[in-house]
Amino acid sequence: MAKKSMIAREDKRKKLVAKFEVKRQALKDIIRDPSTSFEDQELAQIKLQKLPRDSSPSRGRNRCQITGRPHGFYRKFGLGRNKLREATMRGDVPGLSKASW
Repeated sequence: MAKKSMIAREDKRKKLVAKFEVKRQALKDIIRDPSTSFEDQELAQIKLQKLPRDSSPSRGRNRCQITGRPHGFYRKFGLGRNKLREATMRGDVPGLSKASW
């Protein structure tokens, strides 16, 4: 089980990403647009840098929904490898079974 503080920190990051998503995208559009002046692009870049660091989507970490484990995460199921194995052995995941050949 991951520390509760780490899970809470990740939740806080998700909220910040959602809060600043529109503003961040608007600034990125200004920066990428070739028709805007250099000064406007520079100003938009400075504003983008002043946004909270945790509002960037790339700072997020995928975690197991049950344990909060950050490594060994399967996106398709939203679970860590340990909990996915347990669910598979119980037969909770349709179409997934232990390999044998």
